[in-house]
Amino acid sequence: MNLMEKAQIMDEAGIGRVLTRIAHEILERNKGVNDLMLVGIRTRGVPLSQRLAQQIAEIEGVNVPVGILDITLYRDDLSTIAEHPIVHETKLPGNVNGQIVVLVDDVLFTGRTTRAAMDALVDYGRPRQVQLAVLIDRGHRELPIRADFVGKNVPTSRREIVSVRLRETDGEDRVVIEEPVRS
Repeated sequence: MNLMEKAQIMDEAGIGRVLTRIAHEILERNKGVNDLMLVGIRTRGVPLSQRLAQQIAEIEGVNVPVGILDITLYRDDLSTIAEHPIVHETKLPGNVNGQIVVLVDDVLFTGRTTRAAMDALVDYGRPRQVQLAVLIDRGHRELPIRADFVGKNVPTSRREIVSVRLRETDGEDRVVIEEPVRS
């Protein structure tokens, strides 16, 4: 499938500003960093969670633990993705019991990735609270899930694709809307 870029909705500076705001909102909502843990959902939630932790460290002077969550085996569409899916390691920075866990992802769409992440997370313990931080909320929810911290709401059609590109995974920082084109 060929994709055509329709619009850039965020550049490197925009992503930086949004992450700074989200870091402040996380601190405000949770009254600091006590019992706080950031957990990035593979793939792009991981560098976003690391960047948020860096922002929080700059603001509060405290390092917040950061983890990585692989949801591959928790997806409800696993059979349609690949015959032999690649499962990556989940690395949590400690016990999640009693913690405030902020799940971090790049795009909130149907809500199914978030549901899978919550299923995966509770296999490791019982957090006191689970919050969700996303860079982009594009709507079209299929499950009753909403983000606690949103970088930008971007109304899209179902046909459009929101592509988050990060330096750590893609060599550049920007968010674009793409549309499939017939070749």
